[in-house]
Amino acid sequence: MKILHTVEWYYPSLGGAQEVVRQLSERMVKRGHDVTVATTKMAERTSNTINGVHIEEFDIAGNTARGITGEVERYQQFLIESDYDIILTYAAQQWTADLFFPLIRESRGKKVFVPCGFSGLFTPEYAGYFESMKTWIQKYDATVFLSNDYQDITFFREHGGENALIIPNGADEEEFKKPSSVDIRAVLHIPADHLLVLHVGSHTGQKGHREALEIFRRAKIRNATFLMVANPIGIGCTLRCRATGLLFRLNPLERLRHRQMIITPLPREMTVAAYKTADLFLFPSNIECSPIVLFECMASKTPFLVTDVGNSKEIIQWSGGSGVLLPTTKDQNRFSTADIPGSMEMLESLATNREERARMQDAGYQAWSERFTWEKITDAYEKLYSSLLD
Repeated sequence: MKILHTVEWYYPSLGGAQEVVRQLSERMVKRGHDVTVATTKMAERTSNTINGVHIEEFDIAGNTARGITGEVERYQQFLIESDYDIILTYAAQQWTADLFFPLIRESRGKKVFVPCGFSGLFTPEYAGYFESMKTWIQKYDATVFLSNDYQDITFFREHGGENALIIPNGADEEEFKKPSSVDIRAVLHIPADHLLVLHVGSHTGQKGHREALEIFRRAKIRNATFLMVANPIGIGCTLRCRATGLLFRLNPLERLRHRQMIITPLPREMTVAAYKTADLFLFPSNIECSPIVLFECMASKTPFLVTDVGNSKEIIQWSGGSGVLLPTTKDQNRFSTADIPGSMEMLESLATNREERARMQDAGYQAWSERFTWEKITDAYEKLYSSLLD
């Protein structure tokens, strides 16, 4: 098959959408398919072919609600003139999707849409956008959702959408099944007797960093390290998080309690090593669709604590209970916030319950092995693509 995947950002950019499309694209190439990714131009990208995947770069930014600038005409002409068997639109509310929606019927090939949550569904600035979406979703040959009960599939069902399919996210068996060559405790000077609580999420300001740091700070646990693996993203919350970490480090009481906070970006190999070493994963995120980090927890045998965000509740069910839901409040825009005292108590409880953590580890790993490896996810997409061409 000749396949086009469109996504706002792609490797070497890192993030959830980037990882999903990279995994699908590279694995499809290994299966003999011709795969192209249309994405944003990056100075850091030194080749237009990465692991067999062709990259079509466009100097474009924005979305319909905020405005789109750059090589709009060149991208739309590329879509109209293309001869792909399959065109996959990955995620709404970004330019690769928004510029394609008016051209769905003008381009060749079967069309597949992965909405990725419709995060702006309840915000006023996107009201007109989602009014148009009622028509756009009717034009796709198939629509893939990451959850069976999140707001995007509810919108789809309410407005007459057909041909829906649930294909979850996953985690990479090639990363998580092989032994780590990195001793993360030695590298980061984490004592062997410390409970290691991990968080992985960029400094977007919406990953619950403020809450995570406060939950750990207030939790009554000794001999513990909180490791926040986070890449800077624009202004975000980088400076605020670093300031919190510095104040924690300077507090003499924390030294007496044998506790520390480490806030740092890490290369991928070290991040995976951190997953495998961690005792718990704390993820009080504010906005998500279907967080890949929870599947990576399952793959690394790391029990997780997560806010009611995206389809985290569903992922806990899928995982056989390898995670627990933190007490959460939501505002009118579906922005989730962890309740600090309640979350602190849940962290304390799991920190001292080795038996329960062991049960959660085994349940999550078994569920991931059976259903949520990227190879199994790629099987589902390949089956869908083939069925559309039959």
